Amino acid sequence: MELTSDALVNSLLALGAAALLATLWLWPRLARQRPLPVLGRVALLTVTQISVLAVLALSVNNSFGFYTSWDDLLEPGGARLALAGSENHHGTPVSDALVQPTDEGGLEGVTDLPKGPPEEVGKVESVRITGRETGLSDQLFVYLPPEYFDPKLATVRFPVLLTISGFPGTTLHLVKDLPVPQAAWELRKAGKMAPAIIVMARPTVAPPRDTECVDVPGGPRTESWFAKDVPEALRETYRVSRSASSWGVLGFSTGGSCAMRLAMRFPEVFGSGTGMHGDFKVAEDQFTGGSLFGGDKALADQSDLAWRLQNLPAPNLSLLVISTRKETDYPETVKFVELAQQVAAANPQFKVESLYLDDGGHNFDSWVRELPAALEWMSARLAWT
Repeated sequence: MELTSDALVNSLLALGAAALLATLWLWPRLARQRPLPVLGRVALLTVTQISVLAVLALSVNNSFGFYTSWDDLLEPGGARLALAGSENHHGTPVSDALVQPTDEGGLEGVTDLPKGPPEEVGKVESVRITGRETGLSDQLFVYLPPEYFDPKLATVRFPVLLTISGFPGTTLHLVKDLPVPQAAWELRKAGKMAPAIIVMARPTVAPPRDTECVDVPGGPRTESWFAKDVPEALRETYRVSRSASSWGVLGFSTGGSCAMRLAMRFPEVFGSGTGMHGDFKVAEDQFTGGSLFGGDKALADQSDLAWRLQNLPAPNLSLLVISTRKETDYPETVKFVELAQQVAAANPQFKVESLYLDDGGHNFDSWVRELPAALEWMSARLAWT
């Protein structure tokens, strides 16, 4: 059973209930103060408590997404073995590929994905990507639009939208709590979104640490993973465009911070970016383990988006900043947008727009309401080349 499966939680609940009933039934029979009855009482209490604690731990993990699989828990960042005998979309043996099919992620529990054959509604694949540059490995979802399976478009390369969830959180949040492929499909049917390959990822590949999508000196190179490894792996596996104008990145919360930072630091990879309720500086708290840059101010400045706008050439980039007027960091967001618009006025290759809801906080209710506009905006900027 998968680490995040309901079956595992239910099995442990059943075990705990059985252990409790067994304790109530056998306790009078184990009342003697002899070694065997004492060991029996200890064993019953141990099984009961371990079952309860395991259920609590699994429930917390499933809610916050620290670990998505047994491999993730036992060997964070470790690559999984390929499925022998299968091939990827380019016909490359999976054992030699950077992208490998996997049953991780909990996709089987999502019931509202579009129903029908791939050539009519598209397909969501669960894959594990292993990075050639960093050696990091993580599970992602890839949505392939129905046009991808059209024989008439067999030679066409598709634009790519990388989407990143918040922290703590799993890739599943981008299918279940923030229904990205479902929303994209509805927009596609309404003629408001062009076909695109949508890649869904979480912001850290080194759980449970929040690496904020940066290269940690002496630690996980999460930024290189997103900016180099993931694009390289996707280009080797799927029919995707190689032009930055055809690649965009979108995220919410920590993923929103990552999306804006990746777009501004790597405009040669991502031609557009959208940050939903993201920060403009790298956080330093108990989840990041303190400073992610080891106290190196120069490194920290490079990831400070306001500092970049004030001290570096404006990137060739389209940026959308989304938040609400009730969000706690709304004043900071407005300040950044105003600075970005001043820079954009003097640098036509850099474009910035903003979208603010009148109400809503840092939660899925707000992000779900903002998602259609964000996807439609991104789609308008993903070029077909």
